[in-house]
Amino acid sequence: MTSSAPHLAELPLERPKGCPFDPPAELGPLRDEHPLVRMTFPDGHEGWLATGHAIVRDITADQRFSARQELLHSPLPGPSAMVVPPPAVPGMFIKMDDPEHGRYRKLLTGKFTVRRMRLLTERVEQTTTEHLDAMERQGTTADLVTAFAQPIPALMICELLGVPYADHEFFRLSVAPLNRPDASLEEQNTAINALGEYLYKLVVAKRAEPTDDILGELAATGLTEEELTSIAFLLLGAGLDTTANMLALGTFALLRHPDQLAALREDPERIDGAIEELLRYLAIAHTGVRTALEDVEIGGRLVKAGEAVALSVLAANRDPLKYPEPDRLDVGRKTAGHLSFGHGVHQCLGQQLARVQMKVAFTGLLARFPALRLAVPADEVPMRSDSDIYGVYALPVAWG
Repeated sequence: MTSSAPHLAELPLERPKGCPFDPPAELGPLRDEHPLVRMTFPDGHEGWLATGHAIVRDITADQRFSARQELLHSPLPGPSAMVVPPPAVPGMFIKMDDPEHGRYRKLLTGKFTVRRMRLLTERVEQTTTEHLDAMERQGTTADLVTAFAQPIPALMICELLGVPYADHEFFRLSVAPLNRPDASLEEQNTAINALGEYLYKLVVAKRAEPTDDILGELAATGLTEEELTSIAFLLLGAGLDTTANMLALGTFALLRHPDQLAALREDPERIDGAIEELLRYLAIAHTGVRTALEDVEIGGRLVKAGEAVALSVLAANRDPLKYPEPDRLDVGRKTAGHLSFGHGVHQCLGQQLARVQMKVAFTGLLARFPALRLAVPADEVPMRSDSDIYGVYALPVAWG
């Protein structure tokens, strides 16, 4: 085992000025020299930072590293990082290990098959067309986040959960504070409580009268109302914010790389590969965490039991040992193995749904508005750099 390596006082988070899509400047050289280093977490915990693709992949595949909520230390600063988390509530399976994690996941795996997600394509196309029509009617400018990127995945999550159409507006308004940069902690807690109460009532209604949707099907199992409510909240959080930010930030990235946008316009059949490249290049869910359950030797270092490892997906997806010229956006690149949906037993269940939505939404947007462009200078686009999901708070665009 090697011993000489820098010890980071904190996770590098500041992006290079003028390069909103690139990782913090410190991460690249660090990954190339020391893909696993000691790091102090915001709560004072002495753990590790993994930046190399192979190491991040190995840790996420190794069940000696735990995802249990009560064992984790947040690598990101903020009030929640200073609180010792309790065990995950029943149903919040992404913060559990097997066998508990596997029990819940098995119930959901059949709900997110490639086939079922493809059957949703027609509904995604209808929703996308409706929002493109609305954008066109309102003039020649819009905020792509509120007009397009947020409502499409929100409506599709409502569809999957079986939220009655009459409740869509309440649902949208309840979610909104969670995505606003100026929302106070009190506003966010109020929104979370309102959504929790709503989802609990929805679960109770579906248990009384099961419906043909994911919650309706799960309500017919032996899961409790608390478990079902947690699963619904988990699907909402995982499926809405991530896809919305990929649609907005992905559009921003394409507009800032006109050669790649032109290549995609010239050959729309490249869209599937382009989506995978955007997922790799942007890595919006940029930092995960695992905690060693026992002493583990990995990457030439000894991670001791109880030590947390921050996983920089952002740095791993830009590893030159995995991808040639990794800092270049290339919609024709072979991107197999990117870690934007995770890896191992915790790999994202809803990744096929995300792909369907991105394929339909990007295709529709670029076809409808051939002259789509930023309506403000690029450096005036407000970046969402204070969140565990990277993106933009607004994306003013123009066309015509």
